[in-house]
Amino acid sequence: MIEFFMPMKKVPTTTHQQKQVSVINGKPIFYEPEDLKAARAKLMAYLGQHVPEKKYTGPIRLMVKWCFPVTGNYKDGQYKHTRPDTDNLQKLLKDCMTACGYWKDDALVVSEIVEKFWAKMPGIYIRIEAI
Repeated sequence: MIEFFMPMKKVPTTTHQQKQVSVINGKPIFYEPEDLKAARAKLMAYLGQHVPEKKYTGPIRLMVKWCFPVTGNYKDGQYKHTRPDTDNLQKLLKDCMTACGYWKDDALVVSEIVEKFWAKMPGIYIRIEAI
Protein backbone atom coordinates (compact mmCIF):
# COMPACT_ATOMS: atom_id res chain seq x y z
CA MET A 1 0.00 0.00 0.00
CA ILE A 2 1.13 3.53 -0.67
CA GLU A 3 -0.50 6.80 0.31
CA PHE A 4 0.51 10.40 -0.07
CA PHE A 5 -0.83 13.94 -0.22
CA MET A 6 0.15 16.38 -2.95
CA PRO A 7 -0.44 19.91 -1.64
CA MET A 8 -1.39 22.33 -4.42
CA LYS A 9 -2.49 25.95 -4.27
CA LYS A 10 -4.67 25.30 -7.32
CA VAL A 11 -5.98 21.79 -7.89
CA PRO A 12 -6.22 21.02 -11.64
CA THR A 13 -9.85 21.09 -12.77
CA THR A 14 -9.23 20.72 -16.48
CA THR A 15 -10.66 17.40 -17.56
CA HIS A 16 -9.72 14.80 -20.12
CA GLN A 17 -13.00 15.52 -21.96
CA GLN A 18 -11.62 18.88 -23.05
CA LYS A 19 -9.58 17.40 -25.89
CA GLN A 20 -10.29 19.19 -29.15
CA VAL A 21 -10.56 18.10 -32.75
CA SER A 22 -9.64 19.88 -35.96
CA VAL A 23 -10.17 18.70 -39.50
CA ILE A 24 -7.06 19.01 -41.66
CA ASN A 25 -7.15 17.80 -45.27
CA GLY A 26 -10.43 16.05 -44.50
CA LYS A 27 -8.98 14.07 -41.58
CA PRO A 28 -9.87 14.61 -37.90
CA ILE A 29 -6.85 15.52 -35.79
CA PHE A 30 -7.25 15.36 -32.00
CA TYR A 31 -5.19 17.66 -29.82
CA GLU A 32 -4.94 18.89 -26.25
CA PRO A 33 -5.59 22.57 -25.60
CA GLU A 34 -2.96 24.45 -23.58
CA ASP A 35 -4.87 24.29 -20.27
CA LEU A 36 -5.16 20.48 -20.57
CA LYS A 37 -1.45 20.20 -21.38
CA ALA A 38 -0.64 22.34 -18.33
CA ALA A 39 -2.89 20.25 -16.04
CA ARG A 40 -1.30 17.03 -17.33
CA ALA A 41 2.22 18.42 -16.81
CA LYS A 42 1.36 19.55 -13.27
CA LEU A 43 -0.09 16.18 -12.32
CA MET A 44 2.84 14.31 -13.87
CA ALA A 45 5.33 16.45 -11.92
CA TYR A 46 3.59 15.86 -8.60
CA LEU A 47 2.85 12.17 -9.22
CA GLY A 48 6.41 11.54 -10.39
CA GLN A 49 7.62 12.14 -6.83
CA HIS A 50 5.60 9.20 -5.44
CA VAL A 51 5.91 6.42 -8.03
CA PRO A 52 6.18 3.02 -6.32
CA GLU A 53 9.40 1.06 -6.76
CA LYS A 54 7.45 -1.75 -8.40
CA LYS A 55 4.40 -1.31 -10.66
CA TYR A 56 1.14 -2.79 -9.45
CA THR A 57 0.26 -5.78 -11.63
CA GLY A 58 -2.83 -7.15 -9.89
CA PRO A 59 -6.19 -5.76 -8.77
CA ILE A 60 -6.05 -2.55 -6.73
CA ARG A 61 -8.25 -0.17 -4.79
CA LEU A 62 -7.69 3.51 -5.53
CA MET A 63 -8.85 6.13 -3.06
CA VAL A 64 -8.62 9.78 -4.09
CA LYS A 65 -9.70 12.82 -2.10
CA TRP A 66 -9.76 16.02 -4.11
CA CYS A 67 -9.31 18.97 -1.75
CA PHE A 68 -10.27 22.32 -3.27
CA PRO A 69 -9.48 25.73 -1.72
CA VAL A 70 -12.27 26.95 0.55
CA THR A 71 -14.35 29.71 -1.07
CA GLY A 72 -17.53 31.57 -0.19
CA ASN A 73 -19.53 30.22 2.72
CA TYR A 74 -18.07 26.71 2.52
CA LYS A 75 -16.17 25.22 5.45
CA ASP A 76 -13.01 23.14 5.70
CA GLY A 77 -13.89 19.46 5.25
CA GLN A 78 -17.32 20.10 3.74
CA TYR A 79 -18.15 17.99 0.70
CA LYS A 80 -17.83 19.90 -2.60
CA HIS A 81 -21.00 19.28 -4.59
CA THR A 82 -20.21 21.57 -7.53
CA ARG A 83 -18.28 21.00 -10.74
CA PRO A 84 -16.04 19.45 -11.89
CA ASP A 85 -17.48 15.93 -11.79
CA THR A 86 -15.38 13.30 -10.04
CA ASP A 87 -15.41 10.94 -13.03
CA ASN A 88 -13.94 13.66 -15.25
CA LEU A 89 -11.23 14.50 -12.69
CA GLN A 90 -10.30 10.84 -12.27
CA LYS A 91 -9.74 10.09 -15.96
CA LEU A 92 -6.84 12.52 -16.37
CA LEU A 93 -5.38 11.55 -12.99
CA LYS A 94 -5.42 7.82 -13.79
CA ASP A 95 -3.97 8.43 -17.26
CA CYS A 96 -1.10 10.35 -15.64
CA MET A 97 -0.59 7.63 -13.02
CA THR A 98 -0.39 5.03 -15.79
CA ALA A 99 2.15 7.13 -17.70
CA CYS A 100 4.24 7.58 -14.53
CA GLY A 101 4.36 3.82 -13.96
CA TYR A 102 2.11 3.27 -10.95
CA TRP A 103 0.56 0.21 -12.60
CA LYS A 104 0.67 -1.80 -15.77
CA ASP A 105 -2.80 -0.58 -16.83
CA ASP A 106 -5.51 1.46 -15.10
CA ALA A 107 -7.89 -1.43 -15.82
CA LEU A 108 -6.33 -2.92 -12.66
CA VAL A 109 -8.33 -0.42 -10.61
CA VAL A 110 -11.22 -2.64 -9.51
CA SER A 111 -12.36 -0.53 -6.57
CA GLU A 112 -12.42 3.24 -6.62
CA ILE A 113 -13.36 5.67 -3.86
CA VAL A 114 -13.45 9.31 -4.97
CA GLU A 115 -14.48 12.31 -2.89
CA LYS A 116 -14.33 16.08 -3.29
CA PHE A 117 -13.99 18.46 -0.37
CA TRP A 118 -13.47 22.11 0.40
CA ALA A 119 -10.20 22.37 2.33
CA LYS A 120 -7.93 24.89 4.00
CA MET A 121 -5.04 22.76 2.70
CA PRO A 122 -5.85 22.18 -0.99
CA GLY A 123 -4.37 19.27 -2.91
CA ILE A 124 -4.93 15.64 -3.77
CA TYR A 125 -4.74 12.70 -1.35
CA ILE A 126 -4.08 9.31 -2.95
CA ARG A 127 -4.06 5.83 -1.45
CA ILE A 128 -3.40 2.69 -3.47
CA GLU A 129 -3.68 -0.80 -2.07
CA ALA A 130 -3.46 -4.25 -3.60
CA ILE A 131 -6.61 -6.32 -3.24
